[in-house]
Amino acid sequence: MMDVVSLSNESLLWLSLAILLASSITSITGMAGGVLMFSAMSVFMPVKPLIAIHGVVQVFNNAARSWFLRGSIRWKMCWLFGIGAVLGASVTTLFIVQYVGEFFPLLLLVGLILYTLFKPKRMPQVKIQEKNFFWVGIATGAMGIIVGAIDPLLAVFFIRDDLTKEEVVANKSMMQMFAHLTKIPAFLFLGFSFIDNAPLIFILSIAAVLGAKIGVVILRYIDTKFFFTLMKLALLIAAGRIIYQLIEMGPPL
Repeated sequence: MMDVVSLSNESLLWLSLAILLASSITSITGMAGGVLMFSAMSVFMPVKPLIAIHGVVQVFNNAARSWFLRGSIRWKMCWLFGIGAVLGASVTTLFIVQYVGEFFPLLLLVGLILYTLFKPKRMPQVKIQEKNFFWVGIATGAMGIIVGAIDPLLAVFFIRDDLTKEEVVANKSMMQMFAHLTKIPAFLFLGFSFIDNAPLIFILSIAAVLGAKIGVVILRYIDTKFFFTLMKLALLIAAGRIIYQLIEMGPPL
């Protein structure tokens, strides 16, 4: 069984503030907060329980953001994504995760990000129909179990000119909520105790919800063009972080 995480009051305060800031950034830029949150949590807790606790905090974080922007949700794409995410996470947890390393999924992800950011203008946007978000859900559910990196993957499908900034944040948050929800039964299956870590999860989730609210208020005053510029910048930073991970790992032998 994975260990219970214990933090000093000072560490808990600093981590809560970092999560509040990361959640606000996600509401303002459409992404990057999940990566920042994960990085902050990695400073204060061991690797084993990190992905599980991060996943639960992100459930509350994204649920709150979706609620605050509920008028901008496109339900068809979200529900189809949710079904796909459950399927992808289930198959990966039961049959795939022990056979697949992180290198090739991350390499594929960074390639998709770089195409989205640097494609020539004549090349098409990654603009898929609502019904095809089912397949995005399968890929995201699987990726979440293997490497925990779903934010950059989802962002690729939301840098498009037919969605408002509120629709981007609302629907991406709803999808991230579904994807992170799939991690709960997956990590229960793998032996993690959410009950033993409930007080920590509760405090960090409150910080995330407050950050989501602050960010949504700021989002309403941001120009749409500036929003997508921030989103692309955040995605570029995420790509750099993934490339650094790949270099550290080295190609599998």
